[in-house]
Formats: sequence, C-alpha cells, structure tokens
Amino acid sequence: MQNIDRKVRSKKLSTRVDLTAMVSVSFLLIIFFMVTIELAKPKSISLDFPNHDCCDCYPRYEGENRSITVMLGENNKLIYYMGILESPIIAPKEIKYGKDGIRKELLKRKNVLLQYASKGVKPGSMIVIIKPSKNSNYGNLVEILDEMKITGIKSYSILDDFTPEETKLLALK
Repeated sequence: MQNIDRKVRSKKLSTRVDLTAMVSVSFLLIIFFMVTIELAKPKSISLDFPNHDCCDCYPRYEGENRSITVMLGENNKLIYYMGILESPIIAPKEIKYGKDGIRKELLKRKNVLLQYASKGVKPGSMIVIIKPSKNSNYGNLVEILDEMKITGIKSYSILDDFTPEETKLLALK
C-alpha cells in the first residue's frame, strides 16, 4: 500500500546566476565613459598676460632687431613691422594671413636670427607683439596664435595699447 500522507516536493533549481556577460558590459561601459570624459576636456593654449599695474614691465628699445609687432585691424587687416615704429628695421606693411603671408615672414625672420646665432652672436629668441584692435575679430586673434604655434615662436605677447601712430596706420586704406 502507498503512503498517501507524503507531500510532493518540487525540484530545486540552481540559484547560481552566470554574471560573465554583465561583467563584460560593465567593463565596456567604464572604458567608454573614461574615453568620453578625456575627449570632452577642453583643449586650450596657455597665455601669459603682462602685468598692467607696473609702468615699465619690459625694457624699452631692447632687442628691437628681434621684435616684430603684428597689428590686427578690422576686415581681416594685418599690418606688421620690425623694430620700433619711429625707426623701424622693416617698415610697416600690410600682409595676409596664412602660409604665404605672415607665416612666411615669421619663418624668414626666425631663420635670420638662427643665422646670427650660428655665427657666434647670441641674439636671443624672436619676440612677437600681437596688438588686436577693438575693431578686429576674435577669429583673427586665434589665427595669429595658431601661426605662433606653427612657426614655433614661444615668446609672444598680446597687448591692447596702441600708440597714436599705430592707430593712424590701422586707419589708413
């Protein structure tokens, strides 16, 4: 005779869950977010602005044979001269942006300084003074900073003070 009081027990299933796929997806997500955060960081050029509180921050008339002043005007106007404006080594002239314009001149002047250095004279590095006018646009300033990076000129400064003669130069034509 059979025992009727016996309860029917269900078969126990395994409680083990395979997490291999979840671990793989987790690592892929971690790597994805690490890469996107790194790519989202803004890239910028570090600028060192002069202290406008002091009156004679830089020695005047020193190294005029290695200084070039670049003035940015309205309508993509670009004028440069070498030395001081009262007695320039290279007279002020208008030039274009790009590799056949200002980049070519900067590279030529840099090579002249390197030739002096090869003869035993230590002229120092070339200094570029960038003067954007109030009428120039931000894109022109970025273009000239790109030219500094491309030509490898590390000594440059951005100034906003124009002499009356420089203001007249920008107003011509």
